[in-house]
Amino acid sequence: MDALASSAHYVFDTCLPAKLSCNPVNHTAPPVSPSAIAIIPARYHSTRLPGKPLLDIAGRPMILHVVERALAARNVSRAIVATDDRRVFDAVCAAGFEARMTRADHQSGSDRLAEVAATLGDEAELIVNVQGDEPLISPRVIEQAVAALLDDVEAAVATTCEAIGHAGDALSPDVVKVVVDERGHALYFSRSPIPYPREAARWHGSLAAALDANPELLAHFRKHTGLYVYRRAFLLEYARWPPSNLELTEALEQLRVLERGYKIRVVQVAETSVGVDTPEDLARVRALVQSSKFKVQS
Repeated sequence: MDALASSAHYVFDTCLPAKLSCNPVNHTAPPVSPSAIAIIPARYHSTRLPGKPLLDIAGRPMILHVVERALAARNVSRAIVATDDRRVFDAVCAAGFEARMTRADHQSGSDRLAEVAATLGDEAELIVNVQGDEPLISPRVIEQAVAALLDDVEAAVATTCEAIGHAGDALSPDVVKVVVDERGHALYFSRSPIPYPREAARWHGSLAAALDANPELLAHFRKHTGLYVYRRAFLLEYARWPPSNLELTEALEQLRVLERGYKIRVVQVAETSVGVDTPEDLARVRALVQSSKFKVQS
């Protein structure tokens, strides 16, 4: 039995709060219809930052900041934390938010997402995958991605990208790059610098030298960010597929979608976030929150 099919028989541990939040978020405008449901995968174990979802930011666990920012998006009706750890589950429920206990053997965040999405009803037309280590994600970025998928009948998935402003990011295999077609659909994602400015690199002897001599070349590159919006029916199908060849080669799960011939709509956004992967990231996020630069507006 595959992972998704077995999840249908899994007994969920669920907290369904009577109130949305002990620190309610007020939207700046009326809700947009139809809306999406955000699911936030949150694993406790992390090699560099053990217990990452519960790390303190401004006196509260990081995961609670993520939930509040997801709920601040006007076209998100619910936010559910999907976790395999009771400590994370208890912290979310104690704050008045919604959480689900999931299996511990998922290989990816999208598999955990699908386990929860499979239990939701027809109201869950769109599922937003918000990373549990993005406490500064902009609600407006979530709104843009949801709206893009609603407007694009060809696409099964929507995701976001940002401009790249530093040569080191363009060259780094830790920064995923994306190229799109004229309609905004992804052509390819790669850890390599794409599109590759061949003539400039040949002229200067290397791409690094070309970027150093001509910083304007950076305008060709786009950084892929980790926010996804799925059509629920597609997500459930996608979770059944085995990893694809390109996915395994690049270690990029979204390539499984492209290899199967489905379209991913890519939305370029202006507001950036800071993922918390290292102690340095955590210190930076704490400083930004303390400075009030990233508070959800009421």
